[in-house]
Amino acid sequence: MAAQILNTSLGQASLTHAARPAHQPKALGFRAAFAGQAAGPARSSSFHGSAAFASLPRAANKSARRSALTTQAKVGDTLEEYLVSATDDAGLRQVLMSMSEAVRTIAFKVRTASCGAANCVNTFGDEQLAVDLLADKLLFEALKYSGKVKYACSEEVPEPVDLQGEGFSVAFDPLDGSSIVDTNFTVGTIFGVWPGDKLTGITGRDQAAAGMGIYGPRTVYVIALKDAPGCHEFLLQDDGKWLHVKETTEIGEGKMFSPGNLRATFDNPNYERLISHYIGEKYTLRYTGGMVPDVFQIIVKEKGVFTNVISPSTKAKLRILFEVAPLSLLVEKAGGFSSCDGLCVSGLDVEIKKHDQRTQICYGSQAEVQRFEEYMYGNSPRFAEMATDYHDK
Repeated sequence: MAAQILNTSLGQASLTHAARPAHQPKALGFRAAFAGQAAGPARSSSFHGSAAFASLPRAANKSARRSALTTQAKVGDTLEEYLVSATDDAGLRQVLMSMSEAVRTIAFKVRTASCGAANCVNTFGDEQLAVDLLADKLLFEALKYSGKVKYACSEEVPEPVDLQGEGFSVAFDPLDGSSIVDTNFTVGTIFGVWPGDKLTGITGRDQAAAGMGIYGPRTVYVIALKDAPGCHEFLLQDDGKWLHVKETTEIGEGKMFSPGNLRATFDNPNYERLISHYIGEKYTLRYTGGMVPDVFQIIVKEKGVFTNVISPSTKAKLRILFEVAPLSLLVEKAGGFSSCDGLCVSGLDVEIKKHDQRTQICYGSQAEVQRFEEYMYGNSPRFAEMATDYHDK
């Protein structure tokens, strides 16, 4: 039944694309299609999330909006019910619902992709596309149909596209870990939502919301809102609905580590010492090579540490706009911490000066991030006055 729902969703949402110039990359051609569209009201589509809110009683909508910031999220709520209770910003609710529809369809397309030696592909209308480009298209369509997004920017081609809506701008990594789809590892979508029409000259702390779509044995939609407590996990049901199954508000201590870019230990002695500490202290290694599952496990298990650092011979690969800032909001709303850019500051506090700006990052509990900074940089001044010290752990 879920497959039927998802196929119907895709069929309703697909756009008719003009033929692409032969010299243009596929992702660029897709963006060009949006640039020529006239402004106007959002079209009717399964990606247009307002229909979900219309099904809620008007009185319940009004009451929930009045108490949006004080209502405790309830396990068992639908995504629509949670959003109505969490924020009185109808535009933000619309964007998050539209993203959830895209995530649902991407999950189906990833699960049914055909994988060969070069890549994994599936259908998009009359086209056969690599799954990362297919995810890219679905996300742009979802945001276009929401009518609430001025600019959207994808890691595939990091240039903003004018979607001619208003209210928000969205940056996303459409399919993080696309190179491991053929191995059947968990992969996912990462996104951040900023108010207004800027995606540079901002910080992660300016985000209105952030989220992940996680495509594994379960399909999960994880979101955090700036003005609502906690990080919230929604599980895709057989009937196509999202069910609230977990709220995370605290990341505690626990010996689980996920070390990215281990090649950096060759010529970064501080990173080598830190990894040796984890091994010597008998931490459990949990690393897949996909940033989404490796960070998500910190939230769902409420413990652990993720690291990805650089060295003289290994340069930064992680992009602040598309990955680091959105994940920082999710981790910190879940009760964790982050350390970014070699500056001993939160990943939410680094200014994003260009769309393709790259960095290094650590996520985890307060004690683990403090340990990371002390091993890597010699001190951790922002944690110095905190009552909890990792030396006591």
